[in-house]
Amino acid sequence: MKILQGFALSVSMLSTLPFFKVHHFFKGINGYAVMFYPLVGGILGCLLYLFHNIIAPLFPAQHIAILTLGLWVVLTGGLHLDGFSDTIDGLFVHKQKALHVMKDSHVGGMGMIFTVLFLILKASTILHVENFFLLLFVLMFARFGAVVSIYFFPYISNGMGLLAKQEFSKTQLLATVGYVCLFSILHVELLLATLITTLTLCYFFYKRYGGLNGDMYGFIIEVCELVLLNVILI
Repeated sequence: MKILQGFALSVSMLSTLPFFKVHHFFKGINGYAVMFYPLVGGILGCLLYLFHNIIAPLFPAQHIAILTLGLWVVLTGGLHLDGFSDTIDGLFVHKQKALHVMKDSHVGGMGMIFTVLFLILKASTILHVENFFLLLFVLMFARFGAVVSIYFFPYISNGMGLLAKQEFSKTQLLATVGYVCLFSILHVELLLATLITTLTLCYFFYKRYGGLNGDMYGFIIEVCELVLLNVILI
């Protein structure tokens, strides 16, 4: 029962899909929710792939890239982009004020500028992707980066992130690693790029703040997605 509730919570947190709406972080399900992060990413990637196949005969490639990115943002509810923006704002103030700035509901100037630039870069990269089926792996592996961050690095805030950190067990981590590795058999380079990017960012945040918070998890997911899209092009 708890594993199903964990899956429902993961879908509710990481997407705007109108299913399994769970908004209560019951004790014992938060670790399972983390375990399903990559799977939810894979599901979202499949939806983007299907969307691309449906509209491909109808529109020019440039327009399809923008529409795909738009759906990408809608499906995730802009959650990770919000974390990206907040993290950027925190990087442009003294590190002792950074966490307070990240909690502010208002978007700062630097956060807005870098988020727009980031979306332009992402759209440009999507425009040149030929095999949209690979989006499944991009979204899955990027969220696996968040799983690695949660398990191996300290959490420095309160809320759901702390519950996830406390309840995510080694057994659940191994289960996540298991199914992610199965999917990465044909795309080991993408998994390797994910781990390098994730560990680099985690080490940077750990040295600067002493740990990570939810906004930084979103930042890691977004940056990993952009890196993996460029690895595909290479």
